[in-house]
Formats: sequence, structure tokens, C-alpha cells
Amino acid sequence: MTRNAAQWADLPRLPEDHYVNSRIYTDPEVFAQEREKIFARTWKFACHESELPLPGDFRTLEHAGIPVVVVRGPDGTVRTFLNACSHRGAQLVTEPRGNSRHFTCFFHLWSYDTKGRCIEITREDGYKQCKLTKDDCGLRSVRTAEKLGLIFINLDDDAEEFDSYAGNALDDLIEPMGTQPMEVFHFHRVLMQANWKQWHETNMELYHEWGHVVNRTTSVAAGGYHERKWKIHPHGHGSLDPLKVEYDKYKGWEGRQDLTLPGLSPGEFRVVDLFPNTTIIIRATTVRIDTSIPIAPGVTLLEQRGLGIKGESSTDRAQRQEHHNQFWGPFGRNLAEDVVFVEAVERTNRHGASRYGIIARHEDLMSQDDEIMRAYYRVWGKYMGASAANPLNKAAHREAHREVA
Repeated sequence: MTRNAAQWADLPRLPEDHYVNSRIYTDPEVFAQEREKIFARTWKFACHESELPLPGDFRTLEHAGIPVVVVRGPDGTVRTFLNACSHRGAQLVTEPRGNSRHFTCFFHLWSYDTKGRCIEITREDGYKQCKLTKDDCGLRSVRTAEKLGLIFINLDDDAEEFDSYAGNALDDLIEPMGTQPMEVFHFHRVLMQANWKQWHETNMELYHEWGHVVNRTTSVAAGGYHERKWKIHPHGHGSLDPLKVEYDKYKGWEGRQDLTLPGLSPGEFRVVDLFPNTTIIIRATTVRIDTSIPIAPGVTLLEQRGLGIKGESSTDRAQRQEHHNQFWGPFGRNLAEDVVFVEAVERTNRHGASRYGIIARHEDLMSQDDEIMRAYYRVWGKYMGASAANPLNKAAHREAHREVA
């Protein structure tokens, strides 16, 4: 077979699951399929229970391109609904968060209670002839689950239960996040010019920690760093053996022992990656939750939350916030560097300067082994019906790969 050298010269001489085609980050068709085949079928982290402390508290978000509203009802139950009026489909709740006993559509003034029931139809008598009633017009409910204070939603009524989907991936979080009530003390969003998967990769691919100035001394150089092993869980999740970070090499580490979260040793670091796009990271005294809202192939809205112990003293909270912000938060070291990393990759992917990304490291599942990413993309491929190396199932790619391999 004659091969176009310019087209295939840079195809990696690797097994197909050891690299990804850059089109998975840039192609609109791939992005549209991800929304339909992955996001519309898997469990998505929506918010923490502390963000909805009172009956009537709500938060809105967009998931798989669909607006939803998460609300705590008068019975204390957290429910989720499509954020669309059942009359003509106008977005019902327009504020990002708040408290309300009912939601009224600004278009025709139809109203709904926090259990999703339609409670008011403007001039309802006009619908008598067709026998339409309020009972027919409730909001479309969305499956909702809670675990360790984390609220997840799923647009697919037929998807498996959350506990089955998560399996034991959250086990490392049970003591630090389930012993005492926790609450969000920090929330911010970052609009990144990068694909949503590129951010999630940074939370799996710890080889990139060499790029973090602080991590080179507090983490990578710590005893046992490279000996930790990944646990590969079903459904694309992963968790990493704990590590004691050497904070004494970093200014401002004082006080971490006193505020260490339950079940952790001073300086301990834990991480759990949940498919497709949520990561929970514990760094001794604080919890960070990352999740993203994909907007376009090269545009991602990242949400980050910082959590501490609910009801703690103002002194302890101030110290915990300081610990959080030293590394995370918009003025910490890690966030800014990670955004620079993923946007640098996006710039070369966007117009084809980079044809692929390599995920070929083997270290017996130790911390900088790429098996966590290979496992992730195997699950991604099952949902998509195509491999990450050949996301659009091009026959020419398959033939060329056979030649190169």
C-alpha cells in the first residue's frame, strides 16, 4: 500500500491504547458525541450538600448542554429538574443560586414548587377543552444521588445506580469527608481555552508534577512519592495510595498538624478521579473538588471548591483557608500553572501542529504510570464506540497503524 509520508510520518510506533489522537480535543463531531454518549449517560458531580443548607436553596448549572436546577425541598430532600418550563420551554430559573419556595417562569408566569409540581397556570380555564391540568405539567425530574455530602446527577433514567457506578472508588474519602459535617468555604470558576479532558488528564497524569515549581520540593522529592500505586477501578475511576507531603520544606506549613482532617496523618495527600470529569483531592487540612462544564471543544468552564469542617472556629477556618489558597485557589501556585499547561497543549492541537499525545509510561502502576489514563480512555472508547487513537473510526488510520505497528 502506498502511504502519504506527510500524512503518516508522525504516527507513533506504539500500541493503539498508548497514544491519543489530538482530534479528541478539537473535533466538533467528537465533542457532540461526548455530550450524547458520555455526559448524558454518566453521573455528574453537581454541588456539595452545604451549598443547599435550607429548604428552598437552589443552584443552577448546565450539564451536557442542558440547563438543570438542583434544589432542596421542604422535606429536606435534594432534587434535580430540567431547568425548563413545561409550557413553552423557557429557562425557568435564571439566577445561579438562591432560595425560593417556588419558581415562576417569566414568559407566561407558570409556577412550580420545589418538588417540581406545577402549582399555577395563568388563566388555566383556557385549557379545559383539551383537558390539560397542572398535574400534567410538572417539571422533568433528573436522577439525583448523595454520597459523603457530594451531590451527583444523571440525565439517563436507565443508567445504573450511583453506588454501583462509583463502586469503591470513594473509599479513601470516607473517613476525612464522612466523619464530621463539611462545608464549601471557597468556590470559583475559570474559563479555560482548552478541552475538558485536558484538565482531567492533569489530575490523573502525575508525571506533569515536574512542571509545578512547588511540587518538585513538597511532593515529587518526598519519601515514597514514586512508590505509591494507582488503584484502577471499573467505569474509568482511579484512586492513588496516600502520600505524606513534606510541607516543612514550604513556608507557611505551620499549623497543619492541628487541623488535619479525620483519618489522615499530618501532611497526608489523597486523590480520587471519577469518570468522566471530577476529581476530589485532599491535602492534609482541606478538600478540593474539581469538575468542569464543557462549552465547546476548546472551551471549558472549570469549577473548583474548597471544603473545611462545618462549624469550626473562625481562627481555624482562616488557617484552613490559608492552607487551601497557598496551593489552590485563584492566587495559589498550582491552579495557574495547570491552566498554562493545558492551554499550551490546546494551542498546538487546535490547528494540527500536534497530531497525538503519548500515554505510554509503565511503572508497575506507581504514581507516574500512565495506566490510569489508558484505563480512562478504554472506558471513554466503550462509551464512544471508537478508540481515542482513532476517534472517528477512519479506515485509513487503522490500515496505517497496522503497517507502523
